[in-house]
Amino acid sequence: MVLYFKARPDVGDYTIFMGFDKFENEELIKYGFPEDVWFHVDKMSSAHVYVRLHKGQTFDNISEGLLEDCCQLVKANSIQGNKVNNIDVVYTPWSNLKKTATMDVGQVGFHNSKMVRTVKVEKRINEVINRLNKTKVERTPDLRAEREAVNAAERAERKLQLRDKKRREEMDRMEKERQAEVRSYKGLMVAEKMTSNKQIASESKSLQEMEEDFM
Repeated sequence: MVLYFKARPDVGDYTIFMGFDKFENEELIKYGFPEDVWFHVDKMSSAHVYVRLHKGQTFDNISEGLLEDCCQLVKANSIQGNKVNNIDVVYTPWSNLKKTATMDVGQVGFHNSKMVRTVKVEKRINEVINRLNKTKVERTPDLRAEREAVNAAERAERKLQLRDKKRREEMDRMEKERQAEVRSYKGLMVAEKMTSNKQIASESKSLQEMEEDFM
């Protein structure tokens, strides 16, 4: 089961979600999206909370309000972290999560520690948690199928872009050939004109010679 929440409206249309237990966390790690950002209470057990960013958005430009929603949710879903103040929450892009065969279920590391950000959470804000809980929806999604569907759509889009690129290149090639033919035709016309002028000059010379001979 995966729990879904809607972030505060003033930050935009964002969905925050987390696994119900470590097994769902494992699935979320495996079938995440490039736009997903992962949150966890630092050095404590907690839920794995994610937010799915918009296309082209980076985790370094998450708004303050959206960041607070994610941090409050992950703090509230940490048995130890929910009881104490001034905890650290770490977050990083889903693509930076590292999973090895020796790790326990739900356990992760990082490929690059420089891609991990830390934010201090002073205390639990019940107003934020209550608002998020009012939007909570429980679902049992087929995460693998969702990811494969997105992969298929992305492949189709890349194929379409490649076809359009080839079409434009072919049109450019044909236009260059047409322009080359026009230039060649104009050159031919100039050459024919020059030849005609020479012939006229030659004929005029012959007529003049004939007149001189007649005189």
